[in-house]
Amino acid sequence: MRRLQGVRVPHLKSTAGSAPANMTNLDVAIYPMVQHIGAPAEAVRQKGDAVCVGTLLARASGPVSSPIYSGVSGTVEKIEEVLSSSGKYVPAIFIKPDGAMTPDPGLALPKVSDTQSFVQAVRDSGVVGLGGAGFPTGVKLDVQDLSRIQEIIINGAECEPYITSDTRTMLDRSQDMLEGIRLLQKYLGAKKIVIGVEKNKPQCIRAMKQIAGSAGAVVVKELPSIYPQGAEKVLIYHTTGKVVPEGGLPIDVGVIVLNCTTLATIARYIRTGMPLVEKCITVDGSAVEKPQNVIVPIGATLRAVFAFCGGFKSQPGKILYGGPMMGISVPDLDMPVLKQTNALLALDARDAAPVDATNCIRCGRCTNICPIGLAPVSIATAYGSGDMEGLQKIHANLCMECGCCSYVCPAKRPLVQQNKLAKAALAAWQKSKK
Repeated sequence: MRRLQGVRVPHLKSTAGSAPANMTNLDVAIYPMVQHIGAPAEAVRQKGDAVCVGTLLARASGPVSSPIYSGVSGTVEKIEEVLSSSGKYVPAIFIKPDGAMTPDPGLALPKVSDTQSFVQAVRDSGVVGLGGAGFPTGVKLDVQDLSRIQEIIINGAECEPYITSDTRTMLDRSQDMLEGIRLLQKYLGAKKIVIGVEKNKPQCIRAMKQIAGSAGAVVVKELPSIYPQGAEKVLIYHTTGKVVPEGGLPIDVGVIVLNCTTLATIARYIRTGMPLVEKCITVDGSAVEKPQNVIVPIGATLRAVFAFCGGFKSQPGKILYGGPMMGISVPDLDMPVLKQTNALLALDARDAAPVDATNCIRCGRCTNICPIGLAPVSIATAYGSGDMEGLQKIHANLCMECGCCSYVCPAKRPLVQQNKLAKAALAAWQKSKK
């Protein structure tokens, strides 16, 4: 990996100064059983069941899975399949809110006394990677040999345009983050904790340096404002100089990476017993009437969230979960806010207009800008000819789909889309060989 590769994208972070508003009034709350990487959760509620805020709706179904909790009080209306953000249909629990937002009376503080009980509490909290990745955090922290952990990196880079929800965590919930750091030090024996923040967030840097001064063995690393600074492997390299090997995990180089909001949410659960039931999300884009940060019950529909923000000032041409670089296009407004939703963008017709691709001019910009040194043109060529061995040789599976190649391509080639297709084809071919 070459230092500081990536692109300088417009920040467009007009909501950074927007303290989040609370949204509680919902007509319906929808909970798909897939809101994390791994096995789908298994529903434990039926039609007609009464639920409260924090009531368990679905339990983790395997070692890599995560429970799901209700963000509202009300009654289960139905369980039926819905289209998920992955493009697959999955079961979902529909709840009719009663408007009271009554906490579940059965909630209790988790009993944490050692590493094992701490990791189990994190599993029970329902917390996953809240920066968008969605990997169950309890699985990430379940390191059998704690001596392997040399550094824990707290990701506050938030490098995508528009998104400021993590910025608000660092400004509004710094004490939660401090509590989380102390938990990591106590139960994981963290010798060194690095908080990575881009230099374009001076207020966040000051806030993080304040808590670093209170915690000990904590360093705030000021990072260049370059995308994709917040990508796990890029962040590890730019904070520690370490390179995660192909096919390896961060722990293979002695590192664990946690999103800053993930850390704050773990601390809140240990302190209050309330599992993950709400998210601070950035609502922005050229079609949004009142861009702002909003604390939303997980399960709220996108329609309700945009309505809370004043609706649309122009007809949206595209709506995204997440940011414009790695976000997922949404087919309709009745899809819900998920655990890993950090932003909702509505772009007007001009900003969402597709561009016409032309022939590759072999300029090499995509290769020069790739954060991990891949050659997107070679990937496209090998994929187009069905050369799976070629894709394997040029390490197409390492593409993290950041979109830098597409962003800089003067011919507007759909390089990141081709990379995704190539990765899927390569994975299927490798599976068939086994």
